[in-house]
Amino acid sequence: MALLFFRKKRAQQHIGGNDPATSPVSDPMADKQTKFEALVHALHGDLYRYAFWLTRDPNVAEDLVQETFLRAWKAIDTLQDDKAAKGWLITILRRENARRFERKQLELVDLDDHPQPQHDALHSEQEMENEWLHRHIARLPEEYQEPLLLQVVGGFSGEEIAEMLGLNKNTVMTRLFRARNQIKEALEQKNQARGHGHG
Repeated sequence: MALLFFRKKRAQQHIGGNDPATSPVSDPMADKQTKFEALVHALHGDLYRYAFWLTRDPNVAEDLVQETFLRAWKAIDTLQDDKAAKGWLITILRRENARRFERKQLELVDLDDHPQPQHDALHSEQEMENEWLHRHIARLPEEYQEPLLLQVVGGFSGEEIAEMLGLNKNTVMTRLFRARNQIKEALEQKNQARGHGHG
């Protein structure tokens, strides 16, 4: 789906018989196209994983990724360092997600109060652990939640997260430490409750 946008661009580029190889006017467009396609192929999976963690809805996640790539296409010339592409795209995605909430104030509900329908795939222990982890990350204050997601799901270093969030590295590392501690405490409580249940 994410490839749909630039396939249309490529089709439009060839309308009228202009050959990118022979037309000097279209060379910059061809370079832009190549750079963009490389970004999509390399980073679509990472962006989708992060978007899915934010939204928990595959369709919304895909829309968010698509919108991110549309905005990235328009601003591709501003990307000076290809090594910074992942952070750049994640920043766009975070902004798009924030815009989604600005456009439509969604009613936030606690998953524990409204049990979700169980599918066969969710019965595996790993899936149930992932659901538990997602719920507890979602309960963290946003200042802890965001850097933890960027580290765990995005795979970014403390330094990269600091740059993306406009914070100093020490602040980020403190927030990551506190976020992990809160998750660890919740996990210990869960294990203790499980132990009492079997006792």
